[in-house]
Amino acid sequence: MTVRSIVIHGHFYQPPREDPWLNQVAAEPSAAPYHDWNERIERESYRAVVAARVYAPDGRIAHIVNTLASISFNFGATLLEWLERETPGTYAAVLEADRASRARHAGHGNAIAMPYHHVIMPLASRRDKITEVRWGIADFRRRFGRGPEGMWLPETAVDPETLDVLAAEGIAFTILAPHQVEQAPADGSAGRYRTSGGRSIALFVYDGPISHDVAFGSLLKDASAWAERLLAPGKRGHERRLVAVATDGETYGHHHKFGEVALAWVLRELERRRDARVENFAAFLARHRPEQEVKLVAPTSWSCAHGVERWRADCGCRMAPERPTQQRWRAPLREALDWLAGELHARFEQEGGALFAGSWAARDAYGTDRTGDGRARELLEMERNALRMFTSCGWFFDDIAGIETIQILRYAARAIELAGADAPRLEAGVLERLARAQSNERAEGTGRDVYRNHVKRRVPVESAARTDAHAADSGDDAARALLRAVLALEHDHSPRAIAAVTELADRAQRDGGHVPFDAQTAFYRIRAAAPPERAAQLASVAWRLGFADGEVEGKGKGGSH
Repeated sequence: MTVRSIVIHGHFYQPPREDPWLNQVAAEPSAAPYHDWNERIERESYRAVVAARVYAPDGRIAHIVNTLASISFNFGATLLEWLERETPGTYAAVLEADRASRARHAGHGNAIAMPYHHVIMPLASRRDKITEVRWGIADFRRRFGRGPEGMWLPETAVDPETLDVLAAEGIAFTILAPHQVEQAPADGSAGRYRTSGGRSIALFVYDGPISHDVAFGSLLKDASAWAERLLAPGKRGHERRLVAVATDGETYGHHHKFGEVALAWVLRELERRRDARVENFAAFLARHRPEQEVKLVAPTSWSCAHGVERWRADCGCRMAPERPTQQRWRAPLREALDWLAGELHARFEQEGGALFAGSWAARDAYGTDRTGDGRARELLEMERNALRMFTSCGWFFDDIAGIETIQILRYAARAIELAGADAPRLEAGVLERLARAQSNERAEGTGRDVYRNHVKRRVPVESAARTDAHAADSGDDAARALLRAVLALEHDHSPRAIAAVTELADRAQRDGGHVPFDAQTAFYRIRAAAPPERAAQLASVAWRLGFADGEVEGKGKGGSH
């Protein structure tokens, strides 16, 4: 019997939102009722994929699973930084998923790395490519406790030099869209690409139609159809050794409500089959080394039909094609920041020569060791902002006055400020170029106006208390009280503790509410880890919290999937 490998990859990313002066995220009214978009998407997607529900036929919860333990995934370093600080429970579940997958796949974990900032690599200099890759690898090592085998490229944007840099830094593989690779193996295996530097790297190609229909079609509404597509025979008699799917991780729960439920169902269905192996790219690559040479189509990306023009030209790619907007502003924005970066790098080399043994080596090291004093620290911070002002989101959307573009202009302003005595000249040069970037909103004017009105006139960071992302869906006192009562069950084994949960759960039902997501997740974890006698004691309250009859699966099954 032929066993087909199936890899589902999720690219989890949000643009950095921190104010570059205060390192705090300002309130974003468009994310209401949440404080900002990071908080909203964490609630809708990230905490859902690490605690996805598998439902019984009666609609009650049968199991809760961490889907990341079964899929390939990458998280942007700046997003992980936010998760670590703001939602430590979700962050811990991400790391635990990789540890669990390493145990299942002979040391090959599900997590792969990403360049530190979400920059379009073909538009970066080789020196900046190297720094982004080295920072991404260093951040990955610190968090996951191992070196990455693969690296996801932002927007899968690629050119030959990018692949040479990846290979030189020890990256074994990356994942691209079908139109980016010529002569890819028909069975879905990785192809071997020889770089200009004489190195080689494996290129996996994801299945375009299936990935499209997961992200934009109906497959998350029909999980059984999704499973059938993954197991369908290959075309023209080609047996498919590997079928890979790749989408934004936010597809599950944010773009598609309850998408994580469909994902959990598909994974469970596939893992029950003898003719399918759910794994990750690194584990597959360890058994099937690439043999077939492939050619690269470059520069290309998955999200722009015109190569990488979406990040420097009015190519027609935009979020709302039904609206008669122009994106001619992209070119002067790119020109302004390219010019500024060149000036900043020259300043860094000039001053850094007297402060560092090697300026660019010092910048590479700054990715993991952000210490230092005085002017040396200021110069390194200047370079950090010079890198993050190229975050791709600044060009991806439809107007220069959008929150993503304003954010990268804030990084530019902070970098200019750190340049010292040269700052007035640099700001004047940026403003001159931004004046040629016209907003689609008449009231916003040009990029120069956007800079002056939204960047220089800074609004204080909203200091109002956040909702507790680990409290309850509604955030009210009753929901928080129920969560606290559930968490107490971990250490308090008295009948009184169980009675407290029962009373609060019944009250929520009487008041027309529902049991909070996080209270259910916490209860499932506590019961799954409990010895049989204790688990039996907790059975009396499971029904009230929304669970089906029957024992929960133990660790290594439902508890960690």
